[in-house]
Amino acid sequence: ITQELKEYEEKILGADEKILILEARLFNELIAAMQEYIPQIQINANLIARMDCLLSFAKASDENRYVRPVIDDSQILDIKQGRHPVIETQLPLGERYVPNDVLLDTEKQQVMMITGPNMAGKSALLRQTALIVLLAQVGCFVPAESARVGLVDKIFTRVGASDNISLGESTFMVEMTEAANILNNVSPRSLVLFDELGRGTSTYDGISIAWAIVEYLHEHKKAQARTLFATHYHELNEMEKNFPRIKNFNVSVKEVDGKVIFLRKLEPGGSEHSFGIHVAEIAGMPRSIVNRANDILKQLEQDNAGVGGAGKPNVQHLDEPKEGVQLSFFQLDDPVLSQIRDEILGLDVNNLTPVEALNKLNDIKKILLGR
Repeated sequence: ITQELKEYEEKILGADEKILILEARLFNELIAAMQEYIPQIQINANLIARMDCLLSFAKASDENRYVRPVIDDSQILDIKQGRHPVIETQLPLGERYVPNDVLLDTEKQQVMMITGPNMAGKSALLRQTALIVLLAQVGCFVPAESARVGLVDKIFTRVGASDNISLGESTFMVEMTEAANILNNVSPRSLVLFDELGRGTSTYDGISIAWAIVEYLHEHKKAQARTLFATHYHELNEMEKNFPRIKNFNVSVKEVDGKVIFLRKLEPGGSEHSFGIHVAEIAGMPRSIVNRANDILKQLEQDNAGVGGAGKPNVQHLDEPKEGVQLSFFQLDDPVLSQIRDEILGLDVNNLTPVEALNKLNDIKKILLGR
């Protein structure tokens, strides 16, 4: 039968088909012959992969001025002039990354409560600390002047805000699920990083939950992990007075002529301002909205009222002006008039061309018509 099949194959198959069949047979014979060498090939591949990894560590460390960390069995994390390994490589030419010190232990400074304005660098500080610990424990040099890393068993992070629509989970639900996972698995050897925990719910709920979580990490013997906690809840700065291992820090800024300069330097002490309105202005928010937000902020700070009490502008009744009192267009609190006022005050009359003046007048007309 085999002979008949071969003869049949010779008759019906062309040259190309015969070549393909021959190649397949040769390949199968080659695989069978190499079968005994597969373990050696796998060992070589593993060694080459290790060499490639170590070479990458060495080149990155040499090119970016990394230093050899000290790894020990303590519960101390002491980073001097630490930097973010990714951000520092993406800075514009001539700009240097601002390094910062981080010191955490389980005896004197277990929790660093970090406040400061938006965009000041709080999240970058948390991320760079996690990356330095991770790099140190996988055997790489780290971006710092010096680093002492007491062995960490787990790195827990609650950073960023996002919902999970597919499971019907809100942003706050995702926050709480991740925070619960941290608290249920944390140990004194862990490193915990919380960034803006509680912002997905109301202010008082958020403060209460954040306070209770930090208190648990401080007081519970099985959960006394080294912790960085970045927050805009300035009320949490009060915890330093009642808990000996909680220390307040802030990422500093400098305010000059109403403008905020981000210094990105971590300093002892809490911060009482978030400068969120300044960030909105930098983002291109219309000037009238920025000014109105400042007015509302001042009112809330003065009378400590809720948002509902400051929800509407205090517009004067224009129907019955007092006799002998001249109403000033530049003192009205009506949002539309305020926007027109800002448009006019922002004009550089001395350098305005006739066409630009007409265009600006048309813009003001659109504001009045609500277009």
